[in-house]
Amino acid sequence: MCVCGGVATAQQPDRPNLAIIATPSGSGGELLRLNDGVMPSGNRTPAGNRRQQPRLGTQWVQYDWKQPVAVKEIATYWHSVDGGVPMPKAYHILYWDGSAFVPVKNASALGLQNNQLNKTAFEEIKTNRMRLEVDSTDRGVTPLQEWIVYQTEGTAYPAVITAGIDRDVMLNGKTYLAGVVKSSTPVQQVKWEKVSGPGSVAFSSATDKTGSATFSAPGNYVLSLTAGSGNLASSSTLKVRVATPPPAKRLDVVYTRRYKIDSKLWNDRAKAMIVNWIPFCVDQCERTDLATGQGGLDNFIEAAKALRGEPHGKHKGYVFSNAWVHQTVESMCEALMVDPQGDPEMIAAQQEMQQTLDRWIPIILSAQEPDGYLQTAWTLRDTSRWHQRWSPTESRGNHEGYTAGYFIESAINHYTLTGGKDKRLYNAAKKLADCWVANIGPGKKTWYDGHQEMEQALVRFGRFVNDMEGHQSHGDSYIKLAKFLLDSRGGGSEYDQSHVPVQQQYEAVGHAVRATYNYSGMADVAAETGDVDYQSAVMSLWDNMVNKKYYITGGIGSGETSEGFGGNYSLRNNAYCESCSSCGLIFFEYKMNIAYHDAKYADLYEETMYNALLGSLSLDGKDFTYTNALATAQPRYEWHACPCCVGNIPRTLLMMPTWTYVLGDDGLYVNLFVGSTIRVDKIAGTDVEMVQKTDYPWSGKVNITVNPDQSRAFTVYVRVPNRATSTLYSAVPQVKGLKSISVNGRVFTPKITNGYAAIKRVWKKGDHIDVELPMEIQRVTADERVAADKGKMALRYGPLIYNVEAADQDISKTISNKPLSLKWQPDFLHGVMTINGTWADGSPLLAVPNYARMNRVATTATPQAEQVLAPTRPNEPPSYVERGPVSTVWINSKAENK
Repeated sequence: MCVCGGVATAQQPDRPNLAIIATPSGSGGELLRLNDGVMPSGNRTPAGNRRQQPRLGTQWVQYDWKQPVAVKEIATYWHSVDGGVPMPKAYHILYWDGSAFVPVKNASALGLQNNQLNKTAFEEIKTNRMRLEVDSTDRGVTPLQEWIVYQTEGTAYPAVITAGIDRDVMLNGKTYLAGVVKSSTPVQQVKWEKVSGPGSVAFSSATDKTGSATFSAPGNYVLSLTAGSGNLASSSTLKVRVATPPPAKRLDVVYTRRYKIDSKLWNDRAKAMIVNWIPFCVDQCERTDLATGQGGLDNFIEAAKALRGEPHGKHKGYVFSNAWVHQTVESMCEALMVDPQGDPEMIAAQQEMQQTLDRWIPIILSAQEPDGYLQTAWTLRDTSRWHQRWSPTESRGNHEGYTAGYFIESAINHYTLTGGKDKRLYNAAKKLADCWVANIGPGKKTWYDGHQEMEQALVRFGRFVNDMEGHQSHGDSYIKLAKFLLDSRGGGSEYDQSHVPVQQQYEAVGHAVRATYNYSGMADVAAETGDVDYQSAVMSLWDNMVNKKYYITGGIGSGETSEGFGGNYSLRNNAYCESCSSCGLIFFEYKMNIAYHDAKYADLYEETMYNALLGSLSLDGKDFTYTNALATAQPRYEWHACPCCVGNIPRTLLMMPTWTYVLGDDGLYVNLFVGSTIRVDKIAGTDVEMVQKTDYPWSGKVNITVNPDQSRAFTVYVRVPNRATSTLYSAVPQVKGLKSISVNGRVFTPKITNGYAAIKRVWKKGDHIDVELPMEIQRVTADERVAADKGKMALRYGPLIYNVEAADQDISKTISNKPLSLKWQPDFLHGVMTINGTWADGSPLLAVPNYARMNRVATTATPQAEQVLAPTRPNEPPSYVERGPVSTVWINSKAENK
């Protein structure tokens, strides 16, 4: 049932309304304003109304109260949505009698008059649950706009209080309070107070449900909001963690330049992307015959014709279709920076990529408007519908910043690819950014994009311009614009994180890709400006996401909301976990790492990279998946009608030098362990070649050779992995710390700070560090509040989460408690370490790394492996109605969750 909001009018409930203090639920649809007590009006579809997929049979909506209420009359308000669907045939009023829902007695009326209150009286009941069951005469039901439950005269009930979202705040900063008080009758008194905490709390107004609070000392606090009086007073609490601010100066970026990979796993994955996936993306971008008119390079060609005043075609595909072209350009630039080491297939693919860039760049630049603006959907727009750029009414959803941001980021890697010798994209990106600066900002235009990306791109580019041209350049103007775009958010919806000002956002909500891009941009702004409100919001968002909404694979987004987050601890295993959201999360965690100089953020982006994102591509690099469920029967596919992830995956994974090292004033931070040779500039006044030799993640042994051009004193900080950064998951045995560390063969006992082992010395060519990380099989269980994982466990080895597949066994069985073992299988799934054990019935259990899942057709015919092909829209990959997964991370277990 679609139950949606309406437009407020003067027609209000004429008596106290108990629905206001109830919690609504239903069989389907959106319960947007069902119990807000505000009547809709007019004969049009209310704002925010969406028609749902039709449902057959009885549908229902329900109210739950915290305590029993006395009721003898209700009212309903039905709206026919312009007559597009018929009114329901009938509805019934039920209440919970302690053991079942039963009908109320002697109900009168049960009216179904359109666009007016329909009152119904019945014998008085006392209950804590009421339900409306609706009989449909068609495949759709007219939305129920409002359901009033009249308070019986002579009764009174406490208000329902929500103090707010648990959050973090920086010491010397303030947290913004937004308490909610719902009452059927006027509330006379409101009061905030400290319940517990190590210091004092000062409220801007202790008698106002909104306002702010400041704290005198770091630590954990509990605040209480009380409303009402006497026996009718009620209260709610929220937790606040007061933290010390990050260091005043952030760490510095190591830009991706030419580098060599020396890792069986990463060489294999890089080759698959370079030889197969990126060339396929190029071919798709150059096509003009896709069934849905999906646009690619052809839009740039037609936009250039329009700018020259020549006859031209219409824009094809989504307004954001430029994005996958820009992503593919960036991916090609990064692919060309990978040393092919004589591999003929890689050399041939890279030669093709260079020719493609030579062909594409003039085409892309020819579509740039004279003032620098670039979006082909604008240049080729329908002028009867889109009259101006950056219009809050016309273009909020037109992805102007989303596409511009990807173009700017592609320019960075093209510049580093050419060593600054080819500045065509770089100069065009500056021209585009300058165009935005000239038109948006204080005293100009206030605007924000419905899909974030420009914000993080502007900060990334601002830093890059300053680093390439010196801090007297105008890169700071791009960073200021990024903050202005973020500051302009508010008054919108949770879907695109514009519901409240970003400084007051404490919970990860809405579309997961938009969210991570938003939070990444916020983290950037916080690191650049030191804005305490930004720091507090960013830490709160990180805390909420990682400790309440984070999958064990490092993925995010349950898909319960549109491509987005569900509630706290709501982590169903048929998760959405969009590949783009994994890319965004890696950027967000990376920004937190450079802001806080703390290894735990690198722990997390390593987890996302190895488990959620790496496995989005098939092992041969010929298929991908838009979503990454933890339990699934859906295979990968070649393409998607919305290919926003196709270039994002390789452009993120191939930025290896950036993820592996970070620069500080006093030295270099080692964040990832990947066999590689990477050159890092300007460490203590000299350039340094860093060489890693390791089989990680199969082995915990890592050899790091430090080759400075000139001998210099500095510190090398080596990450000490922590496999328990998210409090959502606990593992047995615990694996932490270092097994050993030595410098030039001598055992060394380092000081470990913020997860890094610090080694300070005068480094000369050939100096080397030998590290051994503990690597054991772990059995992982989830927080008991994660309902989907009760009675289940997952297997982890190092950073890798493992998966059992129906291709090898019946995965509906229960795992035994017998010991598990490791086996290196060089010819299996391109070479993997498998985990081997037994199921409870004694049959063999085989688990493979999650990134290698779904690369084989199931050979074991079990009911759990059945798939039924479901119809899809044109040019979309097949979807499957799953009667059970053929691949799953969470395994049935006798172990109890802790």
